[in-house]
Amino acid sequence: MTPHNEAKRGDYAETVLLPGDPQRARWIAENFLEGARCVNNIRDESGFTGTFRGIPVSVQSTGMGAPSFAIYVHELLDAYRVRTLIRVGTCGGLSEALELRSLVISQAASGDSNLNRQLFAPFEYAPCADFGLLRLASDRAAALGLPCVVARTASSDVFYHPEEVVKRYARLRQHGIVAVDMETSTFYTLAARFSARALSICTVVDNMITVEETELSERQELFRPMVELALDVVANDATRNGRSRATS
Repeated sequence: MTPHNEAKRGDYAETVLLPGDPQRARWIAENFLEGARCVNNIRDESGFTGTFRGIPVSVQSTGMGAPSFAIYVHELLDAYRVRTLIRVGTCGGLSEALELRSLVISQAASGDSNLNRQLFAPFEYAPCADFGLLRLASDRAAALGLPCVVARTASSDVFYHPEEVVKRYARLRQHGIVAVDMETSTFYTLAARFSARALSICTVVDNMITVEETELSERQELFRPMVELALDVVANDATRNGRSRATS
């Protein structure tokens, strides 16, 4: 139990999906997991544990932005000994070619937060995904026929920035950054600190270059392909590592 989580040790599975929205966490638990039970509801940041294809899986909402996200992920890694985490979130496209509702699997994430500067100066730390999960997700997305891009992304602490979007992200776009969210850079840094495996999969809900955006009425169904991919990765990863239908 932690200041932000009422779950007991053992209430979380070793693998946890991380949506930002507590409603999405509940939707995932109710529509994809068998025998899901609520293990945390402090501050309405919902956590659930159930099974998928017989494999223990948890879902924990994290709120919006890196500071909130970092609190929940730190506690999952430190207090609850979670070893594999997959972010199932949203992002904004930074490429004209990136279509709405497509999936972005982040291989590495730049960031504008001062966090890594404080931790790593004079070096510039390069947060990246777990390669095994990244490769598996890319392979499974292709096998499932899901529109998906594996690329570098960026994370920003500022959602509503006064600077014009195209100008703000121009240099990043020149260096292959295709999408921006608020959490992935911090996520990959924390996972590395705790020697855990992390992967960020995001659905493109708007394109900041073409100024297209999805309708709020589409959620939560908009996220079904992303969640299906994440859980398919969990199932195939467990099978590959001899943990199919595990109980621990």
